[in-house]
Amino acid sequence: MIIVAIDENNFERASELINKLDPKKCMVKIGSVAFNSIGHEIIYYAADHGFKIFLDLKFHDIPNTVKKSIQGLASLPIKMLTIHTSGGKDMMMAAMEAASRIQIKVFGVTALTSLNDDETNIIFQRTSSEQVNAMLDLAESAGIDGIVCSPHELKLVKKRGTLLSITPGIRLQDSNDDQKRVMTPKEAINLGADFLVIGRPITEAENIGEALNEIFQNIS
Repeated sequence: MIIVAIDENNFERASELINKLDPKKCMVKIGSVAFNSIGHEIIYYAADHGFKIFLDLKFHDIPNTVKKSIQGLASLPIKMLTIHTSGGKDMMMAAMEAASRIQIKVFGVTALTSLNDDETNIIFQRTSSEQVNAMLDLAESAGIDGIVCSPHELKLVKKRGTLLSITPGIRLQDSNDDQKRVMTPKEAINLGADFLVIGRPITEAENIGEALNEIFQNIS
């Protein structure tokens, strides 16, 4: 399943993108850029146009705060949300307790796709793969629904067979941007990705509908 990232900070541009997408071919991701600047309005707009919604706010706080934050989303028509696995088992369990009551799936971010091994060694004192593996252990023990990882760690997820995967860092060709651990849509699907988050290759395309359809046909 393709998830198109709507990373815009004004309603006009965000709604324009949504209007050019097809809810039969993708979900939409509303992250902190759109949520913090536009708020609930863009979520309701996407839902009214038939889209399933992935709310990507990456909650990371003490367990009670995360639990109450998720409870505060109960009125919104969202299907999935994100937390940081590095918040720990208790935090993830609190997130699951809150989300399961409102039938929202919880995905834990393992290591941001903007980080390479040099950076994860500085931050976590281990490689990106080692960090993802450690976070997979935590995610499984907490019983969350799935994880977010780069395509390069998908093999680690599939070995476990217990977690769904959301995979950002999807590019159609080599790119010089802030994503470090990237792969093409077909390569990621072949490695077992359940959901692909794709932003700029679709939203910055000359013809957004055609770009979405090309990727959809390629991975179907």
